Amino acid sequence: MRRRILSGMRTTGRLHLGNLFGALKNWVALQDDYECYFEVADLHGLTTEYQHTDLYPEWVEEMIVDWLIAGIDPQKSVILIQSKVPAHAELHLIFSMLVTVARLQRNPTIKEQARDLGLLDLINYGHLGYPVLQAADILIYKGEVVPVGEDQLPHLEITREIARRFNSLYGKVFPEPEPLLTRYPRLPGIDGKRMSKSLGNTIILDEDPESIRTKVMKMFTDPTKIRKTDPGHPDRCPVHTYHGLFTTDIDEFGISCREGRLGCVEHKEIVAQLLIDGLAPFRTKREGVKKELKGIIEDGLNRARKTAAETMAEVRRAMKLNY
Repeated sequence: MRRRILSGMRTTGRLHLGNLFGALKNWVALQDDYECYFEVADLHGLTTEYQHTDLYPEWVEEMIVDWLIAGIDPQKSVILIQSKVPAHAELHLIFSMLVTVARLQRNPTIKEQARDLGLLDLINYGHLGYPVLQAADILIYKGEVVPVGEDQLPHLEITREIARRFNSLYGKVFPEPEPLLTRYPRLPGIDGKRMSKSLGNTIILDEDPESIRTKVMKMFTDPTKIRKTDPGHPDRCPVHTYHGLFTTDIDEFGISCREGRLGCVEHKEIVAQLLIDGLAPFRTKREGVKKELKGIIEDGLNRARKTAAETMAEVRRAMKLNY
């Protein structure tokens, strides 16, 4: 029996290169070895995007389209929308009784997110309880493995603690999910800073070719390389990083840059075309995928709801709430 995985993405805008290379490609690779549940985490998105719910229909649809084009196979994996499976919220409520506020406040991941978003003094109840809802997401499907980066380990530990607490009180129902430590490459934004939708320094997956070219030509490069003949430092140049996304044949370009034989403008032109070609499926396949989307979403939700209902029936029996 293949072990079960739950992973998801928050609805905070259109997916970009960082999402593709930081998570999606890893998900695609996991499908053959694990039973995968992939979640559109729209409830989680509300922790920071509660003022933009008018954009949710677009964000949810376009996210699933991007997943399918990237290679998520609805025959192999379950694709689900978090808010459309009410059992997530029900289990979250039960779990919220099993963890203290003090424990949640010690979570370093939440502190870092709030700091990055400028919300240290404005953390809402939902944001503080994010790991509890995440625990419900994972355990409603009895997820045994969760692909995470090291920064997400504190969140997963809360899930494990909640599972242990529930099992000790009511009998063993839930597994204690193990982390599948994954190296999530962090792409720099086109300005060299941390890639962020809020900073407007991303390239979305179905970006128009001319827009890609314009953005790449404006990208920051090695500040010490003023002229083409100046020796460059490709390891600190975002353009060189982007070059390696769709090709492994970049060593010669790194050498040419270091030896002052490759200019930044020429390099940007090469990279722009690589990105335009590499992202072409997200533009050309979009309309065809959308025609099949309704059926794929319905099938995924039916499968997710069935599993979730079975788990909640166990939970109610264990807690003697099946009256």
